[in-house]
Amino acid sequence: MNLNFLLQTVIGDSTMTETGVEKVPFWDVLQESSQGFGLVINVILALMLGYTIFVFVERYLALRKAAKEEAGLLSKIREYIMDGKIDMAKDYCSRSNSPSARMLEKGIARLGKSLDSISASIENTGKLEISRLEQRLSFLATAAGAAPMIGFLGTTVGMVMVFIDLQNESSLELDVIAPGIMTAMITTVAGLIVGIVAYIGYNFLVARIGRVVYQMENDALEFMDLLNEPGK
Repeated sequence: MNLNFLLQTVIGDSTMTETGVEKVPFWDVLQESSQGFGLVINVILALMLGYTIFVFVERYLALRKAAKEEAGLLSKIREYIMDGKIDMAKDYCSRSNSPSARMLEKGIARLGKSLDSISASIENTGKLEISRLEQRLSFLATAAGAAPMIGFLGTTVGMVMVFIDLQNESSLELDVIAPGIMTAMITTVAGLIVGIVAYIGYNFLVARIGRVVYQMENDALEFMDLLNEPGK
């Protein structure tokens, strides 16, 4: 492929702009950068980007579902417990798909034991629910830091390729150094893109998890207050 596109002026060539610079399709640039070790770097970054998007979408949908707590959850539980309908309270929680409901179900199952035992059961279940909410989130944190470094590795490899090609040639020509430069630039851009997407996605999801955790803590406190009411 001819890469002598800098400052070329060819009369009648449809790929030339008014400034005399040849338009090179992005696919050709990507293909030029995907040679040798550059191909390995680009494939790794492409896979990381695909999995990053998958994790973000999957976690976002899971967190949105977890945040939709059933209206009147604690009020209904209070009503069942005050009426002594413990089994109905457990069944009501089991039919709900929110983390708070699963957490309170464990506490209801231990009614009759000490308040410390109930509190410990709710706390342990809450930690388990939080770990479920944070599934695969560590990959986004890793990708946010690792992807730019992988891209910079491609930059270093590309520049090494440039010097090797120059050493084997007697004259400096763009066709000789273009593949190495393309590898250096494209891998850097790709690494930064993956890193930025992963970084933004990670922080967005962490904020969403924080809101769900706050709701869970509030529900747990209200449940314990219910058990500490006089007459219970």
